[in-house]
Amino acid sequence: MSDSPLSFRALGVPAALVRSLEGRGITEPFPIQTATLRDTLAGRDVLGRGRTGSGKTLAFSLPLVARLSDSRPGRSGAPRGLVLAPTRELASQIAETIAPLAAAAGLTHTVIFGGVGQGKQVEALRRGVDILVACPGRLEDLKGQGHLRLDAVEISVLDEADHMADLGFLPAVKRILDATPRGGQRMLFSATLDNGVDILVKRYLTNPLTHSVDPSSSPVAAMTHHILEVADVGAKRDLVEQLASGRTRRLFFTRTKHQARKLARQLTASGIPAVDLHGNLSQNARERNLDAFSTGAVKVLVATDIAARGIHVDDIDLVAHVDPPAEHKAYLHRSGRTARAGSGGTVVTIMLPEQRKDVRQLLRAAKIGAQPTAPEAALVAGLVGETAPRVAPTEAPEAAARKPAAQPARGQGGSGRAGSGQGRSSRGRRPRSGQGASASAQDGGQQSRRRDDGGARTRNGARGSRPTADGGARLARTAEGGGRAVYVSESGARPARDTSAGRDGGGRPSRRRAPRRATSGGTPR
Repeated sequence: MSDSPLSFRALGVPAALVRSLEGRGITEPFPIQTATLRDTLAGRDVLGRGRTGSGKTLAFSLPLVARLSDSRPGRSGAPRGLVLAPTRELASQIAETIAPLAAAAGLTHTVIFGGVGQGKQVEALRRGVDILVACPGRLEDLKGQGHLRLDAVEISVLDEADHMADLGFLPAVKRILDATPRGGQRMLFSATLDNGVDILVKRYLTNPLTHSVDPSSSPVAAMTHHILEVADVGAKRDLVEQLASGRTRRLFFTRTKHQARKLARQLTASGIPAVDLHGNLSQNARERNLDAFSTGAVKVLVATDIAARGIHVDDIDLVAHVDPPAEHKAYLHRSGRTARAGSGGTVVTIMLPEQRKDVRQLLRAAKIGAQPTAPEAALVAGLVGETAPRVAPTEAPEAAARKPAAQPARGQGGSGRAGSGQGRSSRGRRPRSGQGASASAQDGGQQSRRRDDGGARTRNGARGSRPTADGGARLARTAEGGGRAVYVSESGARPARDTSAGRDGGGRPSRRRAPRRATSGGTPR
């Protein structure tokens, strides 16, 4: 166990946590950890600024676990440590980082977010947790239901605070922090301090120590940036397929959810298994797709900006902006998925001729000096590297995006026999008039959708005219009803909806009300 000035032990991290880190191969702290750990372990409020991938998660997880391990255990519905994150993916990954540390210290933890049922989350809170990792929306929801209170929180952490501001979560964050004790320790980590984050700092941090590891707008030194201009959409599609064909992990960003889903399916169909990640996916689908990409089962991920923050996947060799982002902060956060933890990476922006002006302004704001070039064969081959063998879509991993299989036409294979009381199938052919079917048989082919007194569904005409087994309501035609179908029960008769008027050749009832007409007996209805 090293005692060098850059070791976790020398920075004051407890021995049990140091052993947990070393067991996972983490032996030397990153700069933001070195800069903040002494102060955070001492209980000071800290404002940490560092670019994406700089090690912020471990920088607050270590003092959070270390300081809570020295105090009383958590009570039901009253966590002692709170971590707020803007997205469910980031919340899950923070929980994964905390899990081994909490286990080494004998603490419990759980994570809550929306998009899934709340039952298991409520049960975990009821049993009592020491550390709660949460997204603001679900936290406020459960708190409003009485499953959670925040008056026992000793340490609060805001991660990716600038992203919370971008997503409009600041009002909720303020309400949550207002519910925590004022004397607790608070740590805020953010890549930037704009869009209202500075207000959080002034309002909730007490004499914070500020540690800024590097400028918020600086590109990662180990990144190589390429701006490739293509002639049209067809050439763009071909270039994307080429870039996706390498053996290493590749991440492609699109602006819309529809484009992400479509591109992932196109790549899988062309023999390059790909998964998508965007807001329209269920939580289970998002976790499945991210896991397939993280484990290497699938090498290509197509995502919207939901993955541009906080998604920590190691060894992403190439990030491609299929659609250039709208502003420079998004460019830096997207690009920050590669060249993480000191490793190198490549960033490619694909540009159409009409996007030249916007891309030029984007690069200037991001302080990127790369110039647009044509996607020459030698350059593209260097970006692709060794190509992976193509995989038939039927042989691709289960998580790979695919176009849904065509569904059979509704009602195919059904049968309907006139006069049998069975009627036509859900989308079968209507019985034609004049084929010898009686009025009662035609009525028998139509479902009234009414229910009898016992709650059972009945049909008009032939089937409905039979009394029910329990002697309850039955449907019949009576002279007293003027030839109309009525419900007859022990308590008397009441008119039913006229299902014969408005039919087209004995088919399904028309949605339009039929004109009033005389009955066969000449009596106006």
